[in-house]
Amino acid sequence: MTSVSRRTLLAGVAASPFVPTSMIVAATPVAAATSTPAASAAEAPTAHRFAPNPVGAFERLYRFDVDPIAGPVADLTVPVEAPAPGTVRRLTVLHFNDLHNNVTVPHPARGETRVFAQMVKQVRARRAAQAADEIVLFLSGGDDQTGSLLDELLAFTVEETIAHPSYRSFVVAGVDAAVLGNHEFDRGTAVLADLLARNGDLPVLSANIADTRDLIRGRHHHPVLVGVAKGLRIGLLGLTTPEDTRVGTKENPGLSVADPIAVTRNVLPALGRACDVVVILSHLGYGGTGTGAQSGGAERRLGAGDTRLAEVVAEATDRPVLIVGGHTHTALNADGLEPRNLVAGRVVIVQAGFHGSHLGEARLQLAREANGTKLVAAAAELHALKKSDVRVPASDPKAAGLQQSGDWDEGFHSLALTPLVAKLGGRLMDPIAEVEADEMIGTDRTRADRYVGESAIADLMNDLLVARSAQFPDGAVDIAAFNATGLVAGIPARGTITFGDWFQVMPFADSIQILTMTGRDIQAMLASNAQRVVRPEELAGPTPIDLKTYVSRGFLHFSGGLRYRIALGASAREATAIDVTIKGRKVEEVLDQPFRVAFGSYIGNGGFAEAWNGREIAGGLPTGIKGYDLTKLPKRDTGFVYRNEIVAQIRALGRLTPETGARKDGRLVVAAK
Repeated sequence: MTSVSRRTLLAGVAASPFVPTSMIVAATPVAAATSTPAASAAEAPTAHRFAPNPVGAFERLYRFDVDPIAGPVADLTVPVEAPAPGTVRRLTVLHFNDLHNNVTVPHPARGETRVFAQMVKQVRARRAAQAADEIVLFLSGGDDQTGSLLDELLAFTVEETIAHPSYRSFVVAGVDAAVLGNHEFDRGTAVLADLLARNGDLPVLSANIADTRDLIRGRHHHPVLVGVAKGLRIGLLGLTTPEDTRVGTKENPGLSVADPIAVTRNVLPALGRACDVVVILSHLGYGGTGTGAQSGGAERRLGAGDTRLAEVVAEATDRPVLIVGGHTHTALNADGLEPRNLVAGRVVIVQAGFHGSHLGEARLQLAREANGTKLVAAAAELHALKKSDVRVPASDPKAAGLQQSGDWDEGFHSLALTPLVAKLGGRLMDPIAEVEADEMIGTDRTRADRYVGESAIADLMNDLLVARSAQFPDGAVDIAAFNATGLVAGIPARGTITFGDWFQVMPFADSIQILTMTGRDIQAMLASNAQRVVRPEELAGPTPIDLKTYVSRGFLHFSGGLRYRIALGASAREATAIDVTIKGRKVEEVLDQPFRVAFGSYIGNGGFAEAWNGREIAGGLPTGIKGYDLTKLPKRDTGFVYRNEIVAQIRALGRLTPETGARKDGRLVVAAK
């Protein structure tokens, strides 16, 4: 499709009124920060014209050949005059983050939740209704890949990849820019480079990803860009978290992620001087050094998050800055811009949940003065998106909160997303087994059990993998393990289940890694696991953990060959694993015996933020509790996808019943002592 026809497709629809200015939170006047002097350089970096998304908001876009990892960046020159003093512009930013390929979510019973087409309808309406002094940007806060059925269109090699769901959709939707999140690297830098090259109309940023053999700065991604719209010079800076990005793997040779705070200090002063306002696409997570917000009453510890970034930003530039966040799946400013998210009167922090739960909106009113552009006022809010459930009749009061015809942009959906769903063929609806069990394997029970003790669906899947491993080229594994965070749902207790049903259980495409562990290693791993279980006291009190939401603590479930008890003790520090048996023998009898243990690649590579790498455990535990380090153990990556091997074993069984493993069997007991 030509750029003209794309632009016609995304031209205006019925206008929606701008939110009343009475909702705007006034920015607190503060003294302007002193910009860091420009780095000495013989020659300023050259501005190169760069094609913006043809159906986006930028009229012009400039890139610069700079390396913020190497050191301070010299002054940037944008060949566009600054707005005249007295000029006022309104910058509206519609944003999302952590979509994880959930551009559309088909379901055999509930129907298709047209997540991204709902966003596009709202963006089109806002752009159609924008005032003469208003610019409406559409931006992604990263983690656009990995986590939906559409992952099946991507592969771990360029040759086997069928389609690029998220980025291809973003181009057609008019997304103006995105940042590289950690999950963009899950399938390796070669696949990511191909994805970026084939979707070149989408500007993608990251200032702290170093060049690799496949991924080249300035070709595939950009440290900074400057976009121009209605005379406003808008700087764009991208930051990727070093905490969860998969480095040191065969899929990502040479990949490294620099300290985002140091990189920000290197580049932001120069970018600020060249622009009127800066937007930082930050896939660092919400929080400061050592802490991070997480839904459900638990904290996630971060190396550096957006609250810490905002402090650094306020020191590095006196320009207004909007931080569009991601990574921690945090829904910020649901009821308006919170005071904690307006730093130094000119740095605004936003984030919009995850999986398309919300479309975020930030509004900045900017005024050009003699000494630069100032933030006059700011506002932020979230727009909840609707899920489909075609089983609910229109007469039911619940229907008003569910997706209805007209809630999405049909033209966009038909053009960009219907072909993607069609490429999946019948895989979503493909039946894989009959189930005759009980509610213990259902979604509600799975979410209630997965962090507090034994889980029936986890028992089933781990036992299935052990059985399936008998067909592996180098033989069966002794034990299989899977992390609670990757266990998203259960399955229906009765009837036919499909590939799509099982995909909802474990949506991440981890490969299977086999680690060689002695009985002593396993004992140490279980001791660490005991400290991670959600304790009874954490489910009570003023801020109880919500077991239905994501808690990043790395609690592991195991196959039936590993049985033990968790003695909770007085606190997490005292919790331990006791009465451990491995394949029917007491662990004390096999301390030096090696065992083959299968993990998903996320945990096998250290679990990153979940700290199976010797680092401090996140998720609200007392400080100083470090996780067991799995990365020091010998391992082999099989290349098999964990989910696909389990599905193959389910197909072989044909029926899932308590007798075939769809039950709890007492392999884990959690007790006070």
